[in-house]
Amino acid sequence: MPLETSAFRSLSVSPAELFAANLPEHARQEQHYASRHQAVAWLRVAVFVAGALGTYVLLKDYQWLAGFGVLLAAYLVFVLVLRWHSRLGYQRTHYQLLGRINQEELDRLAGKLTQLEGGQRYADPGHPYTADLDVFGPQSVFQLLSRATSRLGQNRLANWLQQAAAPATIIARQQAAAELAPDAAWQHEWQARARHFPYQAENPHRFTAWLLEVDFFADKVWLKALLFVLPPLALASVGLWLSGQPFLVVAPFLLLMGAINHRYRGARDAYFDHSEQMHDVLRAYRDQLVLLETRDVSSPRLQELRQVLLADAGQPASRQVGQLAIIVEYFSMRQSTLAAFFANNLLFWDFFWMWRLEGWKRRLGSRLGAVLDAVAETEALVSLAAFQLANPTYVVPEISSEALEFTAEDLGHPLIFTQQRITNTFSTVGAGRTGVVTGSNMSGKTTFLRTVGLNMVLALAGAAACARQLRVSPAQVYTAMRTQDNLAESTSSFYAELKRLRLLLELTQAGQPVFFLLDEILKGTNSRDRHRGARALIHQLHRLPASGLISTHDLELGTLADELPGFVTNYSFNSTFEAEQLLFDYRLTPGVCASFNASQLMRLMGIEV
Repeated sequence: MPLETSAFRSLSVSPAELFAANLPEHARQEQHYASRHQAVAWLRVAVFVAGALGTYVLLKDYQWLAGFGVLLAAYLVFVLVLRWHSRLGYQRTHYQLLGRINQEELDRLAGKLTQLEGGQRYADPGHPYTADLDVFGPQSVFQLLSRATSRLGQNRLANWLQQAAAPATIIARQQAAAELAPDAAWQHEWQARARHFPYQAENPHRFTAWLLEVDFFADKVWLKALLFVLPPLALASVGLWLSGQPFLVVAPFLLLMGAINHRYRGARDAYFDHSEQMHDVLRAYRDQLVLLETRDVSSPRLQELRQVLLADAGQPASRQVGQLAIIVEYFSMRQSTLAAFFANNLLFWDFFWMWRLEGWKRRLGSRLGAVLDAVAETEALVSLAAFQLANPTYVVPEISSEALEFTAEDLGHPLIFTQQRITNTFSTVGAGRTGVVTGSNMSGKTTFLRTVGLNMVLALAGAAACARQLRVSPAQVYTAMRTQDNLAESTSSFYAELKRLRLLLELTQAGQPVFFLLDEILKGTNSRDRHRGARALIHQLHRLPASGLISTHDLELGTLADELPGFVTNYSFNSTFEAEQLLFDYRLTPGVCASFNASQLMRLMGIEV
């Protein structure tokens, strides 16, 4: 399936214009529903007061039948008005959330990422590249990409950014994201529905694993029988007591049911604790699932996900998850101590809903894990689609079958938000190749290495990349840029860098293709050892399934292009010094750097050179 390289081919407005235009419309709708919500709140009060007064007047005159009739009617009307009020409150909140989502999109375009989820929990200093390339944390690519609300969705997206996918998987994600990308309204609706329920469990799979455990009622047939015998008898005894019989008719049932409740309190608490954690998750997934189940999809991956949700011919996944959400919701009765006391000691409330949960588990529990995975996958795909929609000039990368290819035109850094982002064209194809990048201080060497690495990570995750054209081969990205000393391990920065380089060699010796990005290689030692070590490393990497870029101030490494012609290529970033000012063009230039600025910088800082 051919892919559009731009998400906005069919739209006549820019993403920023679209998001900005949505804000006042959502604010207007929010205000509309807020006004109606307030009016219906007063209607609730009026119904309550009218019902209470009417009942009081009639009962005062001993018109019992009419009084209780008015009370019943007022109660029914109050319940209907209450549900109406709740729906209006949901709509008001929904448009508030939609407005917030559009504002977040504008913030991303402006580089205002502070308030967005950065995925700091996924940060790992020992990972092959995420720490050096700002994949997670503040001002990270995760903040640019993630529109996931659930922890499972965030986990799935983080996993995609942490390891390269197989070519077929990358293409499947690209196709799904390309299909969803033009539909901003659907993406925003997907996010908003989940944001109504923010208190989501960190790991819903713990709940699915718990569902696989042995049922509480499996060896308690007697208790299951009492579940349907004792509550009617207890209610009947209460009726007798209220009609004038002594309290002794109620006491035996209260004592017996109280004793059983106390005996199995631990089991009831366990069911409540596991269910409470999933309450918001299930309600969010229920509302999101309907969107995917009812959407016509054409890309293979979206069709597979939709098929998972509709696999049961009897009921779609949204209805099944909704049933579980209702069961879980009724456990919340325990949060009211007084209500829970009467409900459990007269109705066996907890036991009844435990029984209902086990019935659901027998019918549908085995499907829940697959449904949760489908939602997580969709959340990650929505993130890729929204990123593509917000950046219509970005390209959907082509996956190359060549070994270790990275060919880019107008390649830019996605975390640089200036209006005139400087871009460069760069290409390398084949194993054993090293680009040696020399340049003056602050000229852009390190930023360029990060630009190449981060766009490669995006491409191999299935996302759009910040380039006009990009062709890339699947490979293990590896970086050594921010190596630091570790006092706890008595490790110097030089030794820390050596450990990173050893891991690089171990990866290449394992046989997998590796694309490396090494900044200021061996900077922690003297110039002679640094030069000898760098030369030896480049010669060693030349013999391995690896290619990449090395930045350095060591101009003598440029001679390696003569020793390994066609395998070592020199590039540089240069600066000029005019009118006591340093000027940079940040352009990648063939050849070794011809000018350095360290002495000028020192002189500007007052050091006599």
